[in-house]
Formats: sequence, C-alpha cells, structure tokens
Amino acid sequence: MVPLKYISTSCWTLLMGQKMVFQKITLRSMAICHSDQANQTLGQQNTPPELAGCVQKQNIVLKTPKGTHDVNPKQMAVREKVFKTIVNCFKRHGAESIDTPVFELKETLVGKYGEDAKLIYDLKDQGGELLSLRYDLTVPFARFLAMNKINNMKRYHIAKVYRRDNPARGRYREFYQCDFDIAGQYDPMIPDAECLKIVHEILSELQLGEFLIKVNDRRLLEGILTVCGVPGNKFRTVCSSIDKLDKIPWEDIRTEMIEDKNLTPEAVEQIGEYIRLSGGLDLIEHLLEDPKLSQNKLAVGGLRDMKLLYKYLELLDVRDKISFDLGLARGLDYYTGVIYEAVMIKNQGRPHYDMEKMVNIGSVAAGGRYDDLVGMFDPKGKKVPCVGISIGVERIFSIIDKKKKASKEEIRSTETQILVATAQKMLIDEKLKLISILWNSGIKAEIFYKKDPKFLSQLHYCEEKGIPLVAIIGEDELKAGVVKLRVVATREEISISRENLVAEIRRRTN
Repeated sequence: MVPLKYISTSCWTLLMGQKMVFQKITLRSMAICHSDQANQTLGQQNTPPELAGCVQKQNIVLKTPKGTHDVNPKQMAVREKVFKTIVNCFKRHGAESIDTPVFELKETLVGKYGEDAKLIYDLKDQGGELLSLRYDLTVPFARFLAMNKINNMKRYHIAKVYRRDNPARGRYREFYQCDFDIAGQYDPMIPDAECLKIVHEILSELQLGEFLIKVNDRRLLEGILTVCGVPGNKFRTVCSSIDKLDKIPWEDIRTEMIEDKNLTPEAVEQIGEYIRLSGGLDLIEHLLEDPKLSQNKLAVGGLRDMKLLYKYLELLDVRDKISFDLGLARGLDYYTGVIYEAVMIKNQGRPHYDMEKMVNIGSVAAGGRYDDLVGMFDPKGKKVPCVGISIGVERIFSIIDKKKKASKEEIRSTETQILVATAQKMLIDEKLKLISILWNSGIKAEIFYKKDPKFLSQLHYCEEKGIPLVAIIGEDELKAGVVKLRVVATREEISISRENLVAEIRRRTN
C-alpha cells in the first residue's frame, strides 16, 4: 500500500493542477478521496498509478429493508424468554423438532395459499430450478411428510418465513413462526383439542392480558355458502372476503362480494345473517336445527365435530376462552375442517388496543385442520390428516415490548451472575485464574478487559448491566485463601472460601 503521506502529496498536486480550491483538506479525506467533487474530477482524468490506492467512498443509506427490522440486545433477551416458554410447552406435549430449507421449489408452494399466493417471494433461476422463499412452515412440513413417507408425527418448528406484504405495526415481511402440528389418522377432535389447549397454555403463561380463541369449521362455511346459493367455484374467493370481517366493516365486505365477487344481493344478505353469529354450545345446537343447514351434510358434519370439540375443551379446562365464531374463515386454501384464531381482547369479542391506542395488533395465534395437503405431494395422492397451530410471536413481542416500556421495567440483556473485580493493581493473573475456575464450573462470569481498571468503574458496570454479585480479590484475600463476595443491590460484603464460592454463587443467583 502507498504510504499515506505520499498519497496526500500526490492528490494535492493533481487537484491544484485542475485549479480546484479546497478550503479544508484533511489527511483522512485525501486518503479516501472523501469529497464528492474530488471523486468526480478524478474520475474524469486518467488516474496515475500512484493514486491506485485512493478509494472512492460512496454514500450508503443506513437502514434495514422495508418490512424488516433489527433486534437490539434487550429485545433479544425478551425474545429468548418467549421462545423458551413456547418450546417448553411444545416439548411438554411430546413434540419433536425439524428444520426445512428457507426456500422451496416454486411448484411446492404454488396453489396452496389462495389469493395470498401473490405475497410469495420468488427468487431468480438458480441452476435450472425456480425457487421461492417459504411463505409459512405448514406447506414445507407437508412436503417433508410426503417426501419421507411419514404417516404419524408430532413436530414443532421455529423459523423465519417471508411474505411480500404491506408492512404495518407488528407486521413484517420477514418474521418468525412457531408451529406445532400433529400428523396421523386419529379419532375426531382429540388432536384438535390438544392444539387449542397448547394455545391456551402459551398465552396464559406469557401473561399478555385477556385473550379469546375464536373457532369455526371450513365445512360449516362451505355448507353456509351452498345453502345461500354461492357457486362452488367461488367458495375460496368468498372465504377470502369473509376472512376480512375482523378488519373492515360488514358493509365493505358486502360491497366487495357484490361488486368484485359477482354475488347477488340476496345471497350476500343470507351469508351476512350467518357469518355475523358467534356464541357457544347453544349456538351449535341452534344451527343443528336450522332448516337449511340441517339438510347440508358438510355443515352437519362440521357442527357435530364442533360439538364434540367443545366437550373435550371443557375436559381440558379451556372452554372459558373459546368462542364459536361463524365469521372466522382463515383465507388459506389448504384448511379442510376446524379452524381457529386467538386474539387479544379488551372487552369480550373486541380486538385489544394497547394503552397508547396505537393500532389493532391482530391475531397472536392461528391454525386449523388440513387433511388434504400432504396428499397433494404424494405421487399416489395418499392422505395424511394433519392439524396444527402457529404462534404469532412478532405480535407477541410487540405487546410485551409495550408493556415493558409502560411499566419502565428494567430488562437484562445478559445473564451474567458475577463480575470478578479487584481494587488493587497488578492482579490480572489472579483474576484470570479465578474466572477460569468459575467458567469451568458453569458460572456465568465477566471481567474488565483492562489490567488495572478503576474499582468504581467495575461497580458501575454491575449496576448498569444488572449483575447481582461481585467477586473481589486483593492481597489480603489471596493470603487468606478467600474471596470477598459483594451483593451489588445491598452492598453487603462477606468473605467466602474459594472452595465454597461456586456453591454460594449458585445459591444466591439460581
């Protein structure tokens, strides 16, 4: 590399030759050709060999791509606790974990998501394969089952998925999903009830606030559309409209069905009478006696399974959080039976708004039964019935973040149990010996990366990071074979023998 002094002189000579005047030229700006004017001028000339090391610095926009975001250490600490709660629940229910590629063959994803297919991220042709980023974790799971000829499995999968969606608060283009699924041929509604129990356990343990789990059945929806005179080829697109009922007023949906979906006003009015109903077991009993629905096999099958599901949910002690909601549609094409969605509520049945009344955060968990999806990948069309849930962790993170800020609760970004410190100089060797013993014993410990740091600086660091204990060593402690243990919160100090130090740290921090 050309010496900095030599480059600076050369740059100065060249610029003066072009009769350009710089009011201030620093060695740094000359070395990297920082000035845009200088860069443009130099680019127009034949750059001499001695200026070959002069690098043009470009203006870089420092931002994350649209629909993505960075996560700082304190936010990561919250996320890790949430993930731990979710994984512990999944494991408690006997699930095993898998992983799949972040991208799939495009043909694997096409035709599975209905109108949402437009949100799939396509990649450029790579080696003759048309690829797309995964839209969710369910379709890759179905492909995994078919490819490996697996008929029974209870699995969980936590990973990022990608959607070309319009970003909003709590809604991103890159985000985590936490999925739990049960695959296999079992008696009706037993696996489905367990999935809802898992949602109840996770949301209760996270203490997010009041929540409601809305439940419906796609067979019942199809039955309703049939008795209302909707052609079969319009079921999917009409379901996509119904799925917006919790986001936009019924009048807007009514207009969309008539003007965009070409349904008759009479049919739309009949649909509206049904899909705006919600309740419990009494509503199911009422619909089983409905003159129209009682004549439709799909509707009756869905209602009977819903009645059985309610029985199991009562035995699992989650009925108080369940609402049978005919307006729940779940727009994805692959659902075939029971569907559900968990929302935060302020009053019964109404979406929860945070204390600052920012925006509706939407659902925090959703899922349902998809009995035909695996068969779409099997060469012989062999079906493997499946049911599952997906926890909307990004929205959960948003809720927790707001609650933490409102309560002004301090969040620790590390789990350090103790700082090894000294108030005297020339003891770096002894600090390294002691911290090595602690690390080897599984204790989470830190030291300052200076030979002789100020003692007060070390104590301030503990307070800033929330480290509860300090192990202080000095000449007197070394002679006595002890360590002075300081409790940061109370400033209490006690002498502990080195043999008992690890046990004492564990006792005070576990």
